[in-house]
Amino acid sequence: MRCSLILAVFLLWATSSLQTPGLPCLCSALLPAGLQVNCSSLNLLELPVLPSDTTELHVQDNRLTSVSPGHFDRLVALKKVSLSGNPFHCDCRIQYLRSWLLTNRALVFKEPICASPDSVAQKAITELSDDYFSSCALAVCTDGTYNYVIGVMLCFVLFLLLWSLRLAKSSTFTLHMYEKQLGLEAGSLRSLKPKYRRRLHIVTPEVTVDSLICAEELQKPLINMELLPQVLDVLHKKHNIKMKAT
Repeated sequence: MRCSLILAVFLLWATSSLQTPGLPCLCSALLPAGLQVNCSSLNLLELPVLPSDTTELHVQDNRLTSVSPGHFDRLVALKKVSLSGNPFHCDCRIQYLRSWLLTNRALVFKEPICASPDSVAQKAITELSDDYFSSCALAVCTDGTYNYVIGVMLCFVLFLLLWSLRLAKSSTFTLHMYEKQLGLEAGSLRSLKPKYRRRLHIVTPEVTVDSLICAEELQKPLINMELLPQVLDVLHKKHNIKMKAT
């Protein structure tokens, strides 16, 4: 009596847990142990949650187009399943069911077939080749989560670029010039070339032409200091560069 009560309570729980919009699945105990779940011809759009001790599953003649990934993984005691008569749509979402059918051929009472798309209609799901799902890897990479992450990263990079441009525009460059650098004219730098430097350090009793040229260049007047304020003003106004003599 007590065993019958426990079995009745369990069947009531199983029946209530399998309910979907429409009629509930019928559950019946199998001896010595196990559970038979009959969900056939109930106009189901998706499989309900199944008890883990289900040994027989009948879901033929419904409106199933695919099976959610991992749905059958909990049914370790399953010994028989019937999935025929459902309009399965064989796209990337059918990959899980195909893999499960290939691994559990002995459990399938009647092999389900594809109803769509037209290119594989009336073809058994297990007959679909790996090449048929070659484009599914790209579809996984371009799902909503991936697009969201890429969008956030692009926005962050764009923000950094705009911030860098704004910082560069508002920056001020100050060039410090010492007194000995203020009066140099471009032409006088020729006297500092290594060949002239070497000859100047050589002490000879004779006065060479090179030493005379070098002495004349060093005695040339330096750059006109009256033009320096104008140059500094132009650099500051047009290029935002400040120059300070120290």
